[in-house]
Order: sequence, then C-alpha cells, then structure tokens
Amino acid sequence: MGVDDRAPGRPRSRQADAAILNAALELLIERGTEATSVELVARRAGVTRATVYRRFPDKTRLLIAAVEAAYGDPSRTPEIHDIEHLLAGWAYVLTNPRQRRLLRRLYDAIDDYPELAHAYRDLFGQHRDRVRKDVFEQARGRGQLPADTDVDILLDLLTGAVWQHLVTRPDNNTAEDVERFLRAVLHQVGYRPDAHLQPPVLDSQ
Repeated sequence: MGVDDRAPGRPRSRQADAAILNAALELLIERGTEATSVELVARRAGVTRATVYRRFPDKTRLLIAAVEAAYGDPSRTPEIHDIEHLLAGWAYVLTNPRQRRLLRRLYDAIDDYPELAHAYRDLFGQHRDRVRKDVFEQARGRGQLPADTDVDILLDLLTGAVWQHLVTRPDNNTAEDVERFLRAVLHQVGYRPDAHLQPPVLDSQ
C-alpha cells in the first residue's frame, strides 16, 4: 500500500505530500523536466498516480511546487552587507553540487516549461535584485567601483558569469575557486575592494 492509501474524507497525508515533492525534485535534478513524469514521481514516492493528481493537476504545477518547497520561504529582501558578502553568498550556492544541477535544470526548462523558470524567478527575483543593486550603488559611492558604473548592467554581467560558471566549470569547485572566478569578472569592471580604506589625497597647494 502507498503512503496515502486512506479512506475518503480523512485529512490529506503530510507524509505523502513530502514524499511526492521530494520525489519530484530528485527526478527533476536527475533527469530534467522532459524525462520526469507523474508516473515516475508516484512510483518513487510510493503512492498512486491518483494520489499525485489529487494534489497537482499536471506535471508543471507539481514541479513548481517541488522547486518552491526546495527553497522553503526565502526572505524577499535578504541582508547583503557589501560586495564581499554577495560574493560569499554566491560562492556558497555554486559549491553545492545539488544546487548546481537544479539550477541547470531550471535554465533548460525556460523554453518548454517557462512557468517553472518563472517560479524560481519569483522566489529570487526583483526584490533580491534591488538589494544587489543597492549594494553596487553603495560600493560605487565608496569608490570601490568606477563612478560611471551602471548597476543594472553590472548585475546582468555577474548573473551571466554565474550561469557561465554553472555550465563550464566542474561541480566540485571550492568556494575559493568560485570567488576567484567572480572576483576576476569584477576586476575587469574596475572593482577595488580596498579603495574605501585608502587615505584621501591631500592637495599640497
């Protein structure tokens, strides 16, 4: 019997909920969206297909729920102290092989399952980007970035670098490797982390 075999009218099994979402996430990471099916999810979760369909009317909604459950309830406006803090956070994510594989699967889903990519974007979207841009603006004000730095373009550049790392670097990179990679990108746009520590130049005249 599956974990959700129950008499009509009984409360829905939380154990079944968790098993279904975990199975969907595992299959998404292992096989991708196209090769993940409700039948496979049900089999791995130890429930019937009907059990899955009672919760999710189609595969797309099931995978969206699995992605949302994987990230829990992240803060919409995270606290990022400065660029160094931002680099450390991205390095933490990019050194987690499971996270790397999931992110690549989400990227692959953009054309055929755009709702899945949008779900991830909703979790880590505009509010977080605004915080990151604020960090860049503060760094620019401290002289760590050139005065003409466009923070929107800089965010696009760094986000692109993250995706580049995901598809061109091995999944066993260390945090130091990732930070070195992202720091090299920032160096090209004039990032000087110690600029605000330099004493001002006094006019001797």
